[in-house]
Amino acid sequence: MSVLEQALLFPCEGEQLVAVVAASSQTLDAAGSGSHLGCDRQAGVVVEGGPATTVPDALSRPACGVLIIVGGPQYRVGSHRQFVLLSRRLAAEGYPAMRFDYRGMGDASGAMRSFDDVRADIGAAIDAFQGAVPSLRRIVLWGLCDAASAALLYVDATPDPRLAGLVLVNPWVRSEASQARTQIRHYYGRRLLQKDFWSKLASGRMEVGKSVRDLLRAAMRSRRPPAADANPLRQSFQDAMAAGWRVFAGQVLLILSGDDYTAKEFLEYAAADQAWAGLLVAAKVHRVDLADADHTFSSSLLRSQVEDATLSWLAALGGGQQ
Repeated sequence: MSVLEQALLFPCEGEQLVAVVAASSQTLDAAGSGSHLGCDRQAGVVVEGGPATTVPDALSRPACGVLIIVGGPQYRVGSHRQFVLLSRRLAAEGYPAMRFDYRGMGDASGAMRSFDDVRADIGAAIDAFQGAVPSLRRIVLWGLCDAASAALLYVDATPDPRLAGLVLVNPWVRSEASQARTQIRHYYGRRLLQKDFWSKLASGRMEVGKSVRDLLRAAMRSRRPPAADANPLRQSFQDAMAAGWRVFAGQVLLILSGDDYTAKEFLEYAAADQAWAGLLVAAKVHRVDLADADHTFSSSLLRSQVEDATLSWLAALGGGQQ
């Protein structure tokens, strides 16, 4: 039994979104929805011009699927084809996966929008995913960077009983102060330990005045209070993320890259902000730290580590095959 990938068009507030569902051939044949992008039933699957790939057999009636939310600005393939490869690996292991373009991205219609304005897109994608694979009873949202943030914002705004879990990879919580704190602690601190820094300083090749000014500006930004919102009743997106994390009744997999300022900034923010108190150590959270990983897992080894962590967590979630 092979894995197929199938194209979908589905509506969202008057626009058309584009998705690709990866699942076992029996699952998609039984559903009978969408249109095949092209497949060779002997060899495996051909998708969007990619090569044929043979995959292990998978049972045809999955109970849990993974919806991959794309961070911006990019489309459903992902950096280094990460989302293509992730969805195929998940499907090969029995977890249907769907990756999609939200409005204004990739092949979807509509105006471009930011991660904090895609709740309707995520909801429409969940509906379309269940329509394509009707046997799905539970869905996991998987997001990298501001897609992880978007997943939490969706949970905060939309109590959705279909969601069994969240996979949050290097979540985005950027603020001027948190960026400056991260820069001081992790960039300037590390630079002082590097031989290259002292060599440049001794040779006169370093603009000392500029470096000192940059450091002082960063220190000032790190102490700056948040800018006053035009609407004082409106939550910051970081607080809304924390609220979504706190109320979510399912399980959370947190994957953090060791060589990534976004991940470091997330940890700095969560440790310093009262709204995040206790969230990262809650019983429902399983944390995986990949010490050598960069932000987008730019090697096949790093990508496979993310896939392995996701699959191991899904197995523990107990949401695979019936």
